[in-house]
Amino acid sequence: MAERELDILVVGAGVVGAGTALDSVTRGLSTGLVEARDWASGTSSRSSKLIHGGLRYLEMLDFALVREALKERGLLLERLAPHLVKPVPFLYPLQHKGWERWYAGSGVALYDAMSMARGHGRGLPTHRHLSRGHALRVAPCLKKDALTGALQYYDAQMDDARYVATLVRTAAAYGAKVANRARVTGFLREGERVVGARVQDVEGGGGEYEIRAKQVVNATGVWTDDTQAMVGERGQFHVRASKGIHLVVPKDRINSSTGLILRTEKSVLFVIPWGRHWIVGTTDTDWDLDKAHPAASSADIDYLLEHVNSVLAVPLTRDDVQGVYAGLRPLLAGESDATSKLSREHTVAHPVPGLVVVAGGKYTTYRVMAKDAVDEAVHALDQRVAECVTEDVPLVGAEGYRALWNARARTAARTGLHVVRVEHLLNRYGSLSEEVLALIADDPGLAAPLQGADDYLRAEVVYAASHEGARHLDDVLTRRTRISIETFDRGTRCAREAAELMAPVLGWDKERTDREVQHYEKRVEAERESQRQPDDLTADAARLGAPDIVPLG
Repeated sequence: MAERELDILVVGAGVVGAGTALDSVTRGLSTGLVEARDWASGTSSRSSKLIHGGLRYLEMLDFALVREALKERGLLLERLAPHLVKPVPFLYPLQHKGWERWYAGSGVALYDAMSMARGHGRGLPTHRHLSRGHALRVAPCLKKDALTGALQYYDAQMDDARYVATLVRTAAAYGAKVANRARVTGFLREGERVVGARVQDVEGGGGEYEIRAKQVVNATGVWTDDTQAMVGERGQFHVRASKGIHLVVPKDRINSSTGLILRTEKSVLFVIPWGRHWIVGTTDTDWDLDKAHPAASSADIDYLLEHVNSVLAVPLTRDDVQGVYAGLRPLLAGESDATSKLSREHTVAHPVPGLVVVAGGKYTTYRVMAKDAVDEAVHALDQRVAECVTEDVPLVGAEGYRALWNARARTAARTGLHVVRVEHLLNRYGSLSEEVLALIADDPGLAAPLQGADDYLRAEVVYAASHEGARHLDDVLTRRTRISIETFDRGTRCAREAAELMAPVLGWDKERTDREVQHYEKRVEAERESQRQPDDLTADAARLGAPDIVPLG
């Protein structure tokens, strides 16, 4: 990146930054993408993992936002990432007879109609009305007196961190230059104009590089104000952080064949199917402490348990909680103090020549945000630039996925893996699963599951380090896989095995491998300690007890 001037340099590799890099490079622009930590290590790995139109925004009469999100949902399911984005059913319990069924039913009917009208509703069943008896057969976990009937409708979900890593790989496949663990320490200026950035190589001994670019796009989410401060400009808007926490519980703790969506006094509560688990979330509270590691307090966990238990026949307890994660939503500050009322819309600005800022929005509409950011940047380029084409650019792994899915039994027979394992690989890597299977063909020992995290094969850890930019054990257990939230031990049982699989790929000696394991164990202990604290302040202090990155000394 430092060798010659780029057309566009994108700062921040969450979903919006990664999407911006893909949009830019597929218009024929020379593109760079830098990320201070790991791909999606901020907000984009800690979401509710939903691709949804935003049913509650209909109630706010924000039809434009819902219509846009439903179009994106359809594109992702059908064309751009069918290997990563999957339909998921939700049950909405009704608590009042008569009017509520009419009111909520008309909203869900409109939601389905808006989806179909854009021609991107195929692949998802339409909603249905259920009696109380039928609803209790679909979701026996519910208390009988918690509902008078129900509606069932469909949205979609994905593994958010995996999605971003795939976006980055897709951008790189089209020629973008991408680097994680590359921190912007300042912007290059010529008079008023921003002409690039100073970037520190966090991983390779701390060297600093000057990367020149005709336009820089700041896509740093909740860090937007901090990044803007490097230019001495706050920008034309302010981004506030709202904390949302989620609990992960085993599948057998909630007896239901469908996800649930419940109203709370402030927002909505989701119970989302997640493989052999459920994700319960989320909260919506202001956060002005450490942005890199937002902490879930004991009060947060109690809040979610209390709300979900208000409808469950068999209540969840603290002992049922396998994993907890906290993320920060980047909200455009509005007039209201309540973060749940702040805008989920996005905005793009050009605060100084050479620098574009994109902020706000929601995960589902990342592609629209990326398009708007690049459109703004190319206004200032003195060359003709093609229109956005990402509506027709499938992510790597999408091409051929359905054919391989149809042939999964043959693949299982050919490789000796159980067909369930083949399905797991296809739904994580799509047609790139052939690369994972090639590792197993070279070393059959990689076909074994990880001890203590047997949803994942040993080959997936090697692949994360060799093909997916994982530089640390934390990257693999937290983002390339979701072991850190899917096991009661939070991944500590398989940490040593995973580190030893990564070591030969990344050239680690025994001392470095030991340090990676110790660092991961400290991180888990700090998170556990934060979750025992009564409030945000004490939880934040406890979480900061573990260092951010493995020291290289």
